[in-house]
Amino acid sequence: MAMDIIDYQLHGRDMQFVEIELDPGEAAIGEAGAMMYMEDGVVMDTIFGDGSGQSKGFWGSLVGAGKRLVTGESLFTTVFSHQGGQGKRKVAFAAPYPGTIIPIRLPDVGGTLICQKDAFLCAAKGVALGIAFQKRLGVGLFGGEGFIMQRLDGDGLAFVHAGGTLHERTLAPGETLRVDTGCIVALQPSVNFDIQYVGKLKSALFSGEGLFYATLQGPGRIWLQSLPLSRMANRIVMAAPAIGGRSRGEGSVLGAGLLGGLLGDDE
Repeated sequence: MAMDIIDYQLHGRDMQFVEIELDPGEAAIGEAGAMMYMEDGVVMDTIFGDGSGQSKGFWGSLVGAGKRLVTGESLFTTVFSHQGGQGKRKVAFAAPYPGTIIPIRLPDVGGTLICQKDAFLCAAKGVALGIAFQKRLGVGLFGGEGFIMQRLDGDGLAFVHAGGTLHERTLAPGETLRVDTGCIVALQPSVNFDIQYVGKLKSALFSGEGLFYATLQGPGRIWLQSLPLSRMANRIVMAAPAIGGRSRGEGSVLGAGLLGGLLGDDE
């Protein structure tokens, strides 16, 4: 299926959104719930899978939908197409939490990108959303993302979201980088992804870094994030007394933590 050639503009710094310009007849696909706004003339439709298999009929669409279901995503994808006649129309997609939106032209990375299951935000219609199985048992059991990651294929433009600050790096052949498993956003298929035990029981138990970390070996490009959603969620839980966390007074002895604790004890 031919890819639509789309123009775009990124807005914001910490909470970004991407605004995509569509010519008449062009379309973009978006993850469920990612749409921020769309101009008059843009029509929203829901299809099986990602739309890349529509030319193959019902079974092609069903296979595409099945791939999304395996990765934990919805069976359906939302398509935003310009059906308003002359002129350009815009549709915008917003990041789900603080971080950076990464525009990646798939031909620049060899036509395929492997990314976290929840990293995909939107793309030009025609980009195929598939699955990438991790071949090693250790990666599947301890890699943070399990056996299955998301695979983007095609020659179009895709947008991926990274939490916090983005760090892009190109690994030379044989160069190895050890990374927290949750900090991996995306990588080229040429990068070897494996899992390694931290090595010392004391470090595993008391360092707070977990029992395993990922090893990425080049050649290829990788994208890392400084604030995985899981890490942010854990911090929120730890700071929320209503769901089992502990409040922490800040600013003064009469801060919210101390005063709230005293009042709470009287209830």
